[in-house]
Amino acid sequence: MKKIGVILSGCGVRDGSEIHEAVLTLLAIDNSGAKAVCLAPDIELDEVNHLTMQDTGAKRRVLVEAARIARGDIADVKTAKAEELDAIVLPGGFGAAKNLCSFAFDGSKGSVQPDVLKLIRDMAAAKKPICAICIAPAVVALALGKDLAPKLTIGNDAGTAQAINGTGSSHVDCAATECVIDRDNLIVSTPAYMLAGGIAEAGKGIEKAIKATLELIK
Repeated sequence: MKKIGVILSGCGVRDGSEIHEAVLTLLAIDNSGAKAVCLAPDIELDEVNHLTMQDTGAKRRVLVEAARIARGDIADVKTAKAEELDAIVLPGGFGAAKNLCSFAFDGSKGSVQPDVLKLIRDMAAAKKPICAICIAPAVVALALGKDLAPKLTIGNDAGTAQAINGTGSSHVDCAATECVIDRDNLIVSTPAYMLAGGIAEAGKGIEKAIKATLELIK
């Protein structure tokens, strides 16, 4: 059975993983006959009240919050080894841009959380597929842009696309129901809620992205 690492960034669109995208990812992996291995960095996040969408001033732990989505079956990403995984997927949500990297604050000059960076680079070096959803391609762009210049999508937002290009990556416009496949670098991306008007539309793109990712496994 193929093992697919799913790197979560918390629980909730404004301060963690976008829950619809994360669950659709897990569903697509399970439907494919593969096994999802949920991972998250054990770091602090700034809590957002998802009723008001305002910062609360409180702190939470990314790993603890992500465990809500994983039903407790989750590990610290620093314990993950590329040789034990066949591919990795990064769902979106603002946590991907705030907790997994600093793209939300620093754009193309941002950095990636060290444990996440190591796993992404190790997977790329091992020629194993990487899939990124919604804003999460920004994490991959920061991690691999200078070395691999991957082709990625976050949809068609001009400002975000420019920042992606600023990492050395190449942004490709894409509809929410489709995905972009960089076969040279084994990287798949789809816009999901960067463009999608609802869960069904996001689901179509995510399903295609997961299918494409699994097909790239050698």
